[in-house]
Amino acid sequence: MRTGSAQPPVRAAAAPRTGPVPHEPVAPRRVPGSWAERLAPFVLIAPTALVILALRLYPLLLGVNFSFTGDGERNGTAVGLDNYRELIGDPLFRTALSNVGLLVALLPIAVAIPGLLATFIYLRVPGHRLYRSVYFFPAVLSPVIIGAIFNLLLAFDGPLNAVLGGLGISPVDWLGDPDIAIFAVVGVHVWATFGMALVVFLAGFATLDPALLDAARVDGASLPRVIWHVIIPSLARTIQFVFVTTMIGMLTSMFGLLFVMTSGGPEGSTYLPEYYIWTQQGQMNRPALASAASTVLFVIMLVVGLLQVTLLQRAGKDD
Repeated sequence: MRTGSAQPPVRAAAAPRTGPVPHEPVAPRRVPGSWAERLAPFVLIAPTALVILALRLYPLLLGVNFSFTGDGERNGTAVGLDNYRELIGDPLFRTALSNVGLLVALLPIAVAIPGLLATFIYLRVPGHRLYRSVYFFPAVLSPVIIGAIFNLLLAFDGPLNAVLGGLGISPVDWLGDPDIAIFAVVGVHVWATFGMALVVFLAGFATLDPALLDAARVDGASLPRVIWHVIIPSLARTIQFVFVTTMIGMLTSMFGLLFVMTSGGPEGSTYLPEYYIWTQQGQMNRPALASAASTVLFVIMLVVGLLQVTLLQRAGKDD
């Protein structure tokens, strides 16, 4: 017979831990980089900065300073704003400035042409691979060769007027009429250089989200609406870049075509600032006046470029 209640078994007390107590992981404290790490980016960009400073900015400052000196008997002496006053009174320079205004007005067309062609290539129209090669081909040709070819094509008795004559249209003096010659030269320049802008646009299309185009197609948007509401806003920065580079090319890279096709004629109607600068420097031996014209051209490109970027940015925000 059991006289007492059963006692529960007694558990042995856990032995105390003698090792290190675990704790929550702590993020490593960021240690500031050494002075060499902080200096590394500046060291990497230093060669390029020095080249730009030595070959771009320093000559630019020298040219601006030289524009306030005289030519001929007053060579090296300060003349203030005399060179700029002479530029304002020179009919050829005023014609060159008016042609700059014409180029700026035609700039949207020069940008729209490669933009539309790049759009068609991106949408893979039939033969798009062939078109890509054909459109870029003129960009590798020398301006002298292009000018010589179009001198033959645009001659008064050339093939183009022969075609027009076959259609019952009177021949046009493309390079001899003062009201037409500048448009002919600009058209040739656009044809010869839009291949580079085409490549830039195609690179911009590589960043375009295809889902946006698919959504627009599902919604039944027409091609003009897709271009206006999808492609242009998505490529806003690419368009800004092409606008600025095309403008710079039109103002500073047409000398070869002008020299071969018109030599500034007829009656000075195709003068541009760069051709005027070459004439004053190379033929008239007036480097100070040429420096003043170069300074004016630089200011024009800077102002027009900033205005274009500002307008395009505002247009992008409005969209």
